Amino acid sequence: MLAGRKLAFIMRLLVRAFESSGVMYLYELLWLTFGCKVFDEMLPSGEFLNPKFRKNPSRALIVLQPTSQEDLTYKEISVGVILDMGSWVGKTVHSCVTITLSEFYKVNSHYQTRIVVHYRDTQGETLHALHTTRKDDRRRKEDQLFLEMSNKKGAHLLLIMLMLLCFWVQPKAQDDSAYMEIPVGVLLNMRSLVGKTVHSCITITLSEFYKVNSHYRTRIVVHNRDTQGETLHALHTAFDLLEKTKVQAIIGSDSTAEAKLMAVLGDEARIPILSLSPTPSSHNHPYFLQIAHDETIQFKGIAAMAESFGWKNLIVICEDTDNGRDMAMFMANAFQEKSISVTYRSLISTSASNELVQEELHKLLNMQTKIFVLHTSPSLASYLLQNANYLGMMGEGYKWIISSKTVDFLNIMDGEVMESMQGAVGFRSYIPQSRDLHNFTAKWRKEYDGKDMNAYGIWAHDAVSALAISVERMQADKSKYTKTSGSSQKGTTLLNQMLRISFQGVGGVFQFRNRRVAAHVLEIINVIGKRKHRVGFWTKEASFTKKIGKPNSFSNDVLKAIIWPGGISSHSMRLSSKNLRIAVPVNCRSRRLFQVNNDAENNSTIVSGFCAEVFLTAFAAFQDVTFHFVPIMNNAKDGDRGYNDLIDLVHSGEFDAAIGDISIIANRSQYVDFTLPYTDLGLATLSRNADASMWIFMEPLSSNLWLVSACFFILLALVIWILEHRTNKEFQGSRGQQVGTTIWFAFSTLVYAQRQKLQSNLSRFVVIVWLFVVLVLTSSYTATLSSLLTIEQIQLASKRNSIGYSYAILRGGINNFTPGTRLESYITLEAYADALSRGSKKGGVDAIVDEIPYIKAFLAEYPSGYSMTISETTTNGFGFVFARGSPWAPEISRQIARLREDGTLNKLENKWLNQQSMDSVPTTKILSLKDLRGLFVISGVSMAAAVFLFMLYLVREKVRNYLSAAGCRPEED
Repeated sequence: MLAGRKLAFIMRLLVRAFESSGVMYLYELLWLTFGCKVFDEMLPSGEFLNPKFRKNPSRALIVLQPTSQEDLTYKEISVGVILDMGSWVGKTVHSCVTITLSEFYKVNSHYQTRIVVHYRDTQGETLHALHTTRKDDRRRKEDQLFLEMSNKKGAHLLLIMLMLLCFWVQPKAQDDSAYMEIPVGVLLNMRSLVGKTVHSCITITLSEFYKVNSHYRTRIVVHNRDTQGETLHALHTAFDLLEKTKVQAIIGSDSTAEAKLMAVLGDEARIPILSLSPTPSSHNHPYFLQIAHDETIQFKGIAAMAESFGWKNLIVICEDTDNGRDMAMFMANAFQEKSISVTYRSLISTSASNELVQEELHKLLNMQTKIFVLHTSPSLASYLLQNANYLGMMGEGYKWIISSKTVDFLNIMDGEVMESMQGAVGFRSYIPQSRDLHNFTAKWRKEYDGKDMNAYGIWAHDAVSALAISVERMQADKSKYTKTSGSSQKGTTLLNQMLRISFQGVGGVFQFRNRRVAAHVLEIINVIGKRKHRVGFWTKEASFTKKIGKPNSFSNDVLKAIIWPGGISSHSMRLSSKNLRIAVPVNCRSRRLFQVNNDAENNSTIVSGFCAEVFLTAFAAFQDVTFHFVPIMNNAKDGDRGYNDLIDLVHSGEFDAAIGDISIIANRSQYVDFTLPYTDLGLATLSRNADASMWIFMEPLSSNLWLVSACFFILLALVIWILEHRTNKEFQGSRGQQVGTTIWFAFSTLVYAQRQKLQSNLSRFVVIVWLFVVLVLTSSYTATLSSLLTIEQIQLASKRNSIGYSYAILRGGINNFTPGTRLESYITLEAYADALSRGSKKGGVDAIVDEIPYIKAFLAEYPSGYSMTISETTTNGFGFVFARGSPWAPEISRQIARLREDGTLNKLENKWLNQQSMDSVPTTKILSLKDLRGLFVISGVSMAAAVFLFMLYLVREKVRNYLSAAGCRPEED
């Protein structure tokens, strides 16, 4: 451009020279051509020479040949302009000469001469330029005006100018030939906004880059091709660039489909492919470099935001394309890592009609989930959001999070679309502000009527700058890059240079990591009115923060307040909020459960007890968490704040949480979030141990079992007498002696104290079987009696006429006592002990019904004289209280589950509430004849068998004696 301006000035001098043929203009032209004097002073002609034209003018060979035509009112002076029209300089000079002459003669219309320019293209060949000059001379030789000018000074002037300009062209041509041109292909969809923006940014970038780095010995020559949005056409064009133009690198469009093909093509051709596609590619393509920021990074940020607000379910909306389905899967995986469920994936075609879009939105409208994550192109997002606003889906209760795929182009959307997005939160690529960025965008706006630039233009600028630096470094390394090197070797060398490059671009630090431009910061905006209000940033290293480089690790609000649709304002509650205000009840019913003390030295509040230690143990998994415990008076009887008032304080946002002996109740869960219970569930009955009944020893066996046992003892005595009295002297004597001895023997087997010696083997067999029966019977009796003696000490509350209870049970909404029962309310554990010791006859109660943790705490204070029975599972135990939607509630719940599984919770309970009698006692079963009838059958069968065998023996003996008495001898027979 500068050379063109110089030549234009020369042309003006030339016109004036022909007009006046003055020597003074020749003087100016000589000094201008050689640059031997600084024209800071006024020239003799009385005019100033512009300092911009002090340097050597552009290369051009101008041949002047004045002619004369009497029939015209002015003289035409033919001027030949010989330029290399294939070069940038030639094209610039051609344009400037034409414009200069046109404007000059408009101003100086009174001049009597007119220059007529004859252009000739040298095609970069010196001999061709000389041939063109001679041919023009022969064509106009007949005119003879060149040698027959009446004014000799004008002829001399023209000859001198011709020699000077010829002398001027030669070194310039030599300088230009020193540059090495590096062809680079650019494939863009020139019908899209991204394509147009990237094309213009590349043009501006190269122009400005080589102005600053004019010493570079390489020049990138861009070969632009329009893909027309067709993937196959883009592939065909890329092949053409490789085969004909021999490009050494290709810059691809933002199309994901084209990027996949270009990645394969780059590997085959062994040249770097710089892709503007934000979709991550496989690492199996070494020549594929992603210069656009990876769009999947933001999904982790969106999942982190959903977790910070405590959302459990949401809906994902994507395009019904291969890329859209892949992105929906990426998002689902990111949400799954945060235990967030994607209840529905809505896939909408990019060419869907208005009816189809509204039909899909109606389907979403009828779902319970009102939280949407939108990841579509700007055109589809605009269409969809306008319909959603029309259907009332941008009102109170709805929440919309929009990805950078749309938000990066928010500045081109019209007011109607912006109006439909009120309250939406968007993630967009973050471009740090800098002076270079300001200058570049200012030049871009000046060229393109003040339009805003998108992130793709910034990425293209830095990528082209990196490519220009890389090719220069490649040229400097003579050992790896020579003129005889193959294209594949050049591409590999250029790729290695690109991978090693690192510099501060207009978009921040430009550096490849895993063949992708490193980008870890996303800007979060909230659409309010016509403004895009920044609420913070998300980074992979520090998560959410209000300012880059200053993460709010100890702040309750790591993002500014967000105005959701419907004008609802809220703050995120991140786990990084590590300074928690905890409300604690001062008047707890048991010090073993919870106690609040004041540390006067440090002016702080200290909590202790079972509840406090579980809370602190659960939070031990989180580092650098600090607590500020605030004591709250909770004596409900004195009219102070009760436990429900603690819930209100957390619900109002005055406190982050509340801990203590707080029961989980359904009504309270409507306002706050509870953790999992860390105590036993249900109610228990506490009673004073009663005196045992004088007949309790009869209760282990049922009446029929007692009767059958007694009968079998008598039967045993009878059987033994039958088997032994004939031969055993101990069972002989008078009838009284025989009865007494036999009965004594039978019952003494109960304690194994029988002294009589048995002589019959049948008797011994019967006694052995009977002793086994006695062993089982006595063991069962002993076990059952022990249980009954324990159960006798415990009287169930349902059998009592007077029952005590805690005031907190009824205040919490629990009231399931039997109608007609006299109820007495008590608060402290000391009141429990006093009421039970007095009993219902002396104004006390027979039993106390309360939640199991309180009963266990009572038994730990009063270990003897009382027992507990679990009666009903109608309460939910104790839990820690957090604000609605707080992410701490699920986190601490998981920690409580872990403490329960590894036994830590049981150890803490034994530490604070340890007492043997706390275990519930099951109902004892009374033994009946049915349970032991098998034993008696065995014993009875053995006795019957023994008697039968004894009878057979006795009959045989009688028969033998009878035969002996009758004189029947065997010898006589």
